[in-house]
Amino acid sequence: MSVEVSNFGKTKDGREIKLYTVTNSGNTVMKLTDMGAVWVSMLVKDINGRTDDVVLGLTSGEEYELRSFDAFGATVGRNANRIFGHRFVLNGKEYDLADNDSGKNLHSGPDTYYTRLWEGRIIDGADGDGVEFSLFSPDGDQGMPGNLKLSVTYILTEDDSVIIEYRALSDADTLFNMTNHSYFNLGGHNSGVIDNHEVRIDADKFTFGTEGRVADDELYNVEGTLLDFRKPKRIGDGMYSDDEVIKVKGGYDHNFCLANDGRLMPVARVVEPKSGRVMEISTDMPGLQMYTGNYISTKNKGKDNTTYHPYQGVAFETQHYPDAVNHPSFPSPVIRAGEETVSRTVYHFDVLKESRD
Repeated sequence: MSVEVSNFGKTKDGREIKLYTVTNSGNTVMKLTDMGAVWVSMLVKDINGRTDDVVLGLTSGEEYELRSFDAFGATVGRNANRIFGHRFVLNGKEYDLADNDSGKNLHSGPDTYYTRLWEGRIIDGADGDGVEFSLFSPDGDQGMPGNLKLSVTYILTEDDSVIIEYRALSDADTLFNMTNHSYFNLGGHNSGVIDNHEVRIDADKFTFGTEGRVADDELYNVEGTLLDFRKPKRIGDGMYSDDEVIKVKGGYDHNFCLANDGRLMPVARVVEPKSGRVMEISTDMPGLQMYTGNYISTKNKGKDNTTYHPYQGVAFETQHYPDAVNHPSFPSPVIRAGEETVSRTVYHFDVLKESRD
């Protein structure tokens, strides 16, 4: 395996942005940048041996810092997803975050982790090679309590898995709910809409918010709904539905409640039939947000002169349930002072055993 480092532009204050290219012995390639600890590219073979980039991404580090309208490949934190009312109470104290999403706080913005320059370090590990990105988030950053030391490590294995590990240590109780916001198109990042992707998600329940809330206290059953992915089905079969649960989101943008009990387990499988590519997702997190790129902006400067449009990529964000800090019955996103927290998610790339053509 090998890791190469090259220039990927400069920050608005003149610092160098790096691009890390990790290649395994099968010529599968993962590209990352220290701007935002972003996953830039993933080049994998299809069933006929053709290589395509299956991660939507931008052309330079400057684009990720200044014009990443849709969090392409982003490392999101301290808290991914939405907090209703942009407020929460922790240890009896109320914290008021920025309102950056119509009465909610989204992805801890607007000062997001994915528009900051992280410190990168090449890793030569037992599982494979990769990069560890580190960031210090001081007390009060994004309105959150605690001085937080955090890292996200990407490892490419010889069997074409990408292992993402999040690690955090705070000197005060705080929220820690990280995710990766890559958009995948297994037909190739510039191959058009993802309607024909077949998805299976091992979840009996989902969260949903009525009356404008991010989430109710109730966990809703997937059975009999368009959110039942316990057996594989095409995303396009439900993505454009007039069903209110789908229509209100403009497509799929829903959190599935996983039954992994905090263990690293397979939770989802995605197949693109034409290319024969398969992506399997494992995580130890309790939730999986599937977002079908319903509002992808055409202002993004995509790779290979691509203009991305809605529904051309799908994100599978492993995380705590949306607004979990305001729902005591949900798994808690709070980490305690002095206790190191570690979480893992794995995206494994493969092909079907035989072509469907």
